[in-house]
Amino acid sequence: MSSADLLLHPLRLRIIQAFLGDRELTTGQLRSEIDGVPPATLYRQVAMLAKAGVLLVVGERQVRGTVERTYALSTADAQISEEDLANMTPEDHRRAFMAFLAGLLADMDEYLDAGHVDLEVDGAGYRTVGLWLSRDELAEMVAEIGAVVQSRTANRPGPDRTRRMLSTVLIPVPTPDVPADHTADNTADGTLDETTPRPAREKSRPAREKSRPAR
Repeated sequence: MSSADLLLHPLRLRIIQAFLGDRELTTGQLRSEIDGVPPATLYRQVAMLAKAGVLLVVGERQVRGTVERTYALSTADAQISEEDLANMTPEDHRRAFMAFLAGLLADMDEYLDAGHVDLEVDGAGYRTVGLWLSRDELAEMVAEIGAVVQSRTANRPGPDRTRRMLSTVLIPVPTPDVPADHTADNTADGTLDETTPRPAREKSRPAREKSRPAR
């Protein structure tokens, strides 16, 4: 099985995302976080990820005559290989993106079902911004965002910290040729347009560290 087929299965992707943030979970804890999945199905997918080295056994204990295993994510193995990524067809990418969106919807459902929702207080939100960027400008922006996120990935759980999922989606949108002297009116925050419900202005709903098939 290719790394793409292994990692982009909707349920296996949800399992992987549950471990993001250096979490260690048992299958019992996974069951409480992933609703609507028969236990046998969940255990089978966990076993498949463990066999592939994506999940690592980091602890074992005896519970009522059975062995309860605690797993952690091997981030190096939870990535699509360069070869498989290069060979993905448009339909493969469409399927992968749908699996990614399904994970986002599951997270949002869990958040909304928890009770009172206050996007500003909770530090949650969703937003789309349109930017005109050259390839060099894009690379610079991605590097800057990556540096900001990377500087916080070593944070450990604490009483004043909440696990937050940050998802990114970056899509080049085909547009007509723009004249060199084109000067569109920018919005107040410097972007050319914004199209979203804007529940929180400067806050994003952190989404899974897998915003696209990871290299």
